[in-house]
Amino acid sequence: MTDTTPGKGQVIAGRVLSGLVILFLLFDCGLKLVSPETAIKYSPPSLGWPLDVGTMYMLGTLLLIPTLLYIWPRTAILGAILITAYLGGAVATHVRIGSPLFSHILFGVYLGLMLWGGLWLRDPRLRALVPLSKGTAA
Repeated sequence: MTDTTPGKGQVIAGRVLSGLVILFLLFDCGLKLVSPETAIKYSPPSLGWPLDVGTMYMLGTLLLIPTLLYIWPRTAILGAILITAYLGGAVATHVRIGSPLFSHILFGVYLGLMLWGGLWLRDPRLRALVPLSKGTAA
């Protein structure tokens, strides 16, 4: 086994982490696409987004596409990059309106760490690109 080849336990842990993130993201974008009125009802007006059906459809679509890319192994890294951008917008929005730090502002950071951690644990391409082990000195 090389440094970039994940062990069976790492692959399982990566799939669990990725699965949790995927379920949350699909729930979030699904709510915005299937029941935008519900998403509007539970969105604080202080976010600064127009609280209308069109905005919910746009946000749901902007999250669904990279989530589907993340699910498919060949495009998972591209999906992770795009989801990270989406989460960055969510973090910036919460910083701008002064939301609570640990429950709101950092939620996107927590999700991003799970997203990339799950992918790193299960994908040898990412492990080769971002080796977190010391390796051997030459």
